[in-house]
Amino acid sequence: MTDITSENGLQLGKKLCEGKTKAVYEIPELPGQVLLKSKDRITAGDGARAHDLEGKAAISTSTTCKIFKILADAGIKTHFIKQHSETSFIAQSMDMIPIEWVTRRIATGSFLKRNVGVKEGYRFCPPKQETFYKDDENHDPQWSYEQVLEAKMQHGGRVINRDDIDIMSHTTVCVFEVLEKMWRSLDCSLIDMKIEFGVNNQGEILLADIIDSDSWRLWPAGDKRLMKDKQVYRNLQDVTPEALGTVKRNFQWVADKLNELRIKPNARAVVFMGSPSDMAHCEKIQTYCGEYGVPCELRISSAHKGTDETMSILADYEGEGIPTVFIAVAGRSNGLGPVLSGNATWPVINCPPVKADWGPEDIWSSLRLPSGLGCTTVIAPETAALQSAQILALNDYMVWSKLRAKKLNTWIGLKRADQKIRLD
Repeated sequence: MTDITSENGLQLGKKLCEGKTKAVYEIPELPGQVLLKSKDRITAGDGARAHDLEGKAAISTSTTCKIFKILADAGIKTHFIKQHSETSFIAQSMDMIPIEWVTRRIATGSFLKRNVGVKEGYRFCPPKQETFYKDDENHDPQWSYEQVLEAKMQHGGRVINRDDIDIMSHTTVCVFEVLEKMWRSLDCSLIDMKIEFGVNNQGEILLADIIDSDSWRLWPAGDKRLMKDKQVYRNLQDVTPEALGTVKRNFQWVADKLNELRIKPNARAVVFMGSPSDMAHCEKIQTYCGEYGVPCELRISSAHKGTDETMSILADYEGEGIPTVFIAVAGRSNGLGPVLSGNATWPVINCPPVKADWGPEDIWSSLRLPSGLGCTTVIAPETAALQSAQILALNDYMVWSKLRAKKLNTWIGLKRADQKIRLD
């Protein structure tokens, strides 16, 4: 790729680095940001096999931008900022850490060669993780955890230590599991994938580089014969124009498939309150539901004073066919939760607004149920929202992804807090 001075109206500075399939340029008017521009080039075997593939840059950029947006929506921090042109995107400037983090769900490919005796198709639970040092001349040798640690690599003004390695390790598995769940919603199996990290100008380690069809093995319907990834190119005996056309169509199929993803959860929570005096309690539940990506509606209906209206509202929601969790907010003699549970096929959660006077009695009103009813009882609004999200995540990858990323971010927060107290 020749040097360029502008891209789609954006003035560029010097070329910071160039690889086999992309180049990175500084952006003078946007300090701390860079432009990543993909090439119409496909390679394999550390560059031993390489061919021009017209249109690959646009396909790669489209796929990468969609994937980074999905990860950002889930709550995973990356270097990605926005797509700039058909073949480029803007990201934070990163000092890249030369380690490829590989996560495997199914044993195949090079893993079988390095682990003789393991049969293809062996399923790793939890996912198998490996690290490889980026060194083309030595064919990217596999490194152990101890080798990565003892290398004491310095990037972005920091020495990569044990805490950093552990955080990259946990983030790698989270990224894989989120994308695995995403692809499963499209009837595709994510077999394995590789990602990289870098350090930004603030010293923060973030997921970086490009994630596209060069990054993973993807088998539609779990069938290896239908693979749509770069392995098709690696397996070619003769690289003919027709064969390269097949590779390109496979890459385009992946990019197009991502357009089929739902952009909003197909799930919701509905909070029934027995009285408008409980509005503040219910609004807290709604706020927490929003943090988990669960749409939440509030309704006012008394099972005691307006049973017919409660049943009518319930019938409307169940008739729409959208997976729903009902949350009943009622104190004193809680008939709302049990009535909903007795007439609904979807789950019901009691979350009584406990007050100082008669608090224990109000709780027991929700706990002591007639036989044949299954509504659970929680006290905190956040817990009601969390339980709703966990139920809905069983069939909605978007809600599941937010829960998985929240779990990761909580773990990272504790890890960094522990690191800080050790260093202070």
